[in-house]
Amino acid sequence: MKLVFFILFFAINSLTYGQEKTRILFILDASNSMNLKWGEQTRMESAKDILNQSIEDLKGIPKLELALRVYGHQSMVSSTNQDCNDTKLEVPFANHTAELIKEKINTIQAKGATPIARSLEAAAGDFPEEASRNFIILITDGIESCDNDPCAVATKLKEKKVKVTPFVIGIGMDLSYLEQFNCIGSYTEAQDKNSFKTVLEKIINKALLNTTVQINLNDSNLKPSETDVTMFIYKSGTNNLLQTLVHTLNRYKNPDTLILDPSMNYDIAIATLPPIFKKGIEIVKHTHNIIEIDAPQGFIKLTSSRSPFNVNYPMRVTQKGEQRTINHQHLNSTEKYLTGDYTLEIFTLPRIYKEITVSDKQTTIVDIPAAGTLNLRLKSPTIGQLFIENKKGELDWVINLDSSLNSQKWNLQPGKYKVIYRGKKQYSSAYTKEKSFTIKSNNTIYLTL
Repeated sequence: MKLVFFILFFAINSLTYGQEKTRILFILDASNSMNLKWGEQTRMESAKDILNQSIEDLKGIPKLELALRVYGHQSMVSSTNQDCNDTKLEVPFANHTAELIKEKINTIQAKGATPIARSLEAAAGDFPEEASRNFIILITDGIESCDNDPCAVATKLKEKKVKVTPFVIGIGMDLSYLEQFNCIGSYTEAQDKNSFKTVLEKIINKALLNTTVQINLNDSNLKPSETDVTMFIYKSGTNNLLQTLVHTLNRYKNPDTLILDPSMNYDIAIATLPPIFKKGIEIVKHTHNIIEIDAPQGFIKLTSSRSPFNVNYPMRVTQKGEQRTINHQHLNSTEKYLTGDYTLEIFTLPRIYKEITVSDKQTTIVDIPAAGTLNLRLKSPTIGQLFIENKKGELDWVINLDSSLNSQKWNLQPGKYKVIYRGKKQYSSAYTKEKSFTIKSNNTIYLTL
């Protein structure tokens, strides 16, 4: 089985918003499996680097206390022995403990067992009785080697009304194994050391700010099922672009949690077709903010199912009653649009105009009739125009003849046509002639003027 790093993020005790003091307990896995290679370093070396840098960044933050618990570092594991009580609070909570924690981390050697459950159970008693916002960040390879069950411990903590909110970061492991941590909380994969560092920073920011944001892109049933679209987040009322993010649903199909500074308001642009704008968004401190945006979407599929030709008809899409082009969609493509009414202009010969309705999670198929071919031959240079008879019996212009060519060829939509022409060197309107013909799908008409 592949091994992995996990970062489990626990909020211990019911949070009382507005309290100033925050306590973060780091739990470091020093079991023997942490000596496995991960890139150019061992997992232990990478964990030390990232943890030390994160702790350095926390120095000087007011009303913040840090502590360190380590397991698997006191007794050597062997095929006949493992010490499941090998867990110790190395640096208790106090002011200005960052340097002590860094010094202790640098002396740790990975060699023992992996008593995750016992460490979590013991960690609940590491926090002083004084009221504060308390968090645990556990860095481990995630494989419990003793007889206790981390899920059972999590259940016991919940029964004692200890609030548990973990974040799991898995690196290079079988995702089916990650599913075993559903009982503890959500998890995220980290593919390399840099992404591991990024997620750890995100978790610490959540602990410090205690202000999170979730952007719901709702379907017509007001469920946040829409996703996979770019979001541009601006400082409200300005062009100051703060973040560019691709909207994402997590493994539980819930919108990803973001961190935004609650000291300012925001404008958000969602790059749907057409785009959605939500302005003047206020973020409430010390809570989980949910931004609701109506974004029900369906699909338009452009096809020409009976055409044997390798054609590519672009289609111009506008909202009904609007002139602004939303998209140019090509043949044999499917694109996603907000629900509503649209006008389509398909660049066939002649143009096809349609009005359609896009419904939530439905695909509207626009099937272009297969074209026929007009092969036109001219005995002499000719001035002329090609027309199609519409449903009212009127003639609509299609295309002008090229007076410099003796032969011309077009793929035309099925219908009744008329070509009206005269010789280029015939200088009287009396020489005007016309010829009618019918185009059928997948048939070729040879016409000589």
